[in-house]
Amino acid sequence: MNTISKKFFDIRKNFLGILSFSFILFVFFISLFAYIISPDNTENANTMNLSIHSKKPGFKTEMINLKEEKSKKISLRSIFFGSKEQINEIPIVKYEIKDGLIYYLPYAVSENEYQTIELDMAEITEKKYYFGTDKFGRDVLSRIIVGSRISFYIGFVSVFISLFIGVILGSISGYYSGLPDKIIMWLINVTWSIPTLLLVIAITLALGKGFWQVFIAVGLTMWVEVARIVRGQVKQYKERQFVIAAKVLGFNDFRIITRHILPNIISPLIVISAANFAASILIESGLSFLGLGAQPPMTSWGLMIKDHYNYIILGEPFLAIIPGLCIMLLVCSFMILGNSLRDLLDVKN
Repeated sequence: MNTISKKFFDIRKNFLGILSFSFILFVFFISLFAYIISPDNTENANTMNLSIHSKKPGFKTEMINLKEEKSKKISLRSIFFGSKEQINEIPIVKYEIKDGLIYYLPYAVSENEYQTIELDMAEITEKKYYFGTDKFGRDVLSRIIVGSRISFYIGFVSVFISLFIGVILGSISGYYSGLPDKIIMWLINVTWSIPTLLLVIAITLALGKGFWQVFIAVGLTMWVEVARIVRGQVKQYKERQFVIAAKVLGFNDFRIITRHILPNIISPLIVISAANFAASILIESGLSFLGLGAQPPMTSWGLMIKDHYNYIILGEPFLAIIPGLCIMLLVCSFMILGNSLRDLLDVKN
């Protein structure tokens, strides 16, 4: 294992693999601490300012923030699920302080419609939207950061489900010949013959729209490749001398499969898991684009593209391009990582 680690982290021979792994770790920590990092730490980064909608990246404006009594206690819920306290802020074009009052001109009003507020009830700050604002005036950077949670975590859940089902069925099919093998292979062939996206849509409609339903639906469609690989590997290893020796010693089938065969097929499972991780991100993005994935006000990268793809021809293409680039970079990182691991572990297809 130490030799494999040294080879993997050899920057001269595996630069792209290290770069991809670093980017994946970066996205993981971003998604884990999204509400700490995000400029908008409200639940789902859903603070709207319609008067400054569809502003380009780098847009800056002054804000009047209304002073309110807010809880200073930081809870675990606010760290991982966002704050339920809404941010009360008003984007302004210009302001003037006179006689203890702030005279300000909000966005999207005529030049003479100044409004006032007492100086001790508000404070003026400057806010920069690094990725611009969407059609509802929400911070695109915050939505990207919070949206990474769904786009990233669906990979973990779907890979876990696919490994759980695929390893069990593949082991049974590969180790036992006859009827169990025929039944499982029939199930694999039938599942494989159905287009993946169509099967995911069917399972999603059966389970209902929602966050966890999509996770389960994607996982239930990705076990086939895992089962096929495990079946082939188990068939190969069950003829080895150490397995025959284990049978002679009287070990039961469960112990032989779990203690002697499965540990030897970890390498191909790691490689296929990386590929499945990338595929699950693409499938979730497709489902969200079709309206079957994450539902508003929740955000994901696929949902952001769905909400703004028509803005490509309306002069604000960044609203769809930015989440599209995030999906592309994360998927490419997992594919490159999978290829690096395949070469490193010498996995034969």
